[in-house]
Amino acid sequence: MGRNHDRQDGLTRRDFIKGASGAALGLIMGVSSGYGSNELILSTTRVILIRDKAATDADGKCNAEVLLRMVDQSMKILFDAENSDEAWKTIFKPNDIVGIKSNVWGPLPTPPELEQILKRGVLSAGVSQKNISIGDRGILDDEVFKNASALINVRPLRTHHWAGVGGLLKNYIMFVPEPWQYHDNSCADLAALWNLPIVKGKTRLNILVMLTPLFHGIGPHHFDKAYTWPYNGLLIGTDPVALDAVGLEILKARRKIYFGEDRPMKPPPHHIAFADTKHKLGTADMSKIDLVKIGWDEDILI
Repeated sequence: MGRNHDRQDGLTRRDFIKGASGAALGLIMGVSSGYGSNELILSTTRVILIRDKAATDADGKCNAEVLLRMVDQSMKILFDAENSDEAWKTIFKPNDIVGIKSNVWGPLPTPPELEQILKRGVLSAGVSQKNISIGDRGILDDEVFKNASALINVRPLRTHHWAGVGGLLKNYIMFVPEPWQYHDNSCADLAALWNLPIVKGKTRLNILVMLTPLFHGIGPHHFDKAYTWPYNGLLIGTDPVALDAVGLEILKARRKIYFGEDRPMKPPPHHIAFADTKHKLGTADMSKIDLVKIGWDEDILI
């Protein structure tokens, strides 16, 4: 299910509640057993898809000011807040220790501009700078990540040699010392990572970066800029399964346009469906996802 949300400024709590679908009205604030201790729980899983044509330039370089506006607007809507600072204070408290799990894969890393925007948001909630760390490889040796009370999960979406796609579910594979142990059956059980003590119940926010996604590749380290495109979007929510499911639908739509046919991904990214049906981590069923679309809608593909 999806809804367009064209207004980007001046959204009030009353405006939002009036515009929400009936299912999404069942929101409460409280304790969640799935993602964290201070989060919005919805009867359907809300995913914010926000796009801005100016988010990147012709060379793919990020516009930090535009990204900040995108994150601020998404946070207000996702957490039904009057402003972004209020939204950040909804999910983080001053005594939190926060790890921002990024991704450093060379050809398509998490933009440093976005990492700093997220750090700024956590700081605005009163968290001490010494209790915030941004990392990917090496997080098992990082004192903040080892003692974290809260996590943010952020990475770009791309096709992947072992998992079909590399998204938010796969981004936690660096929380184990031997990641290849999760490669069996096309990484079918990646969701099991989210039950590790170092991770379980700590993730307050997930962001799937859709600025220049990679929609095709062959081989473990393949990258060709010809298989990326300026989608200039972010997917933001609390359910990593729902975010990966929406991202996958966008990749599939782009592949159909590029190849002129429905070309299956090899290997199949079935870990997303299994995260729902087998591991009960979140929602992969698109009919149960409350998709809120904001901003630039040209070639939105979903």
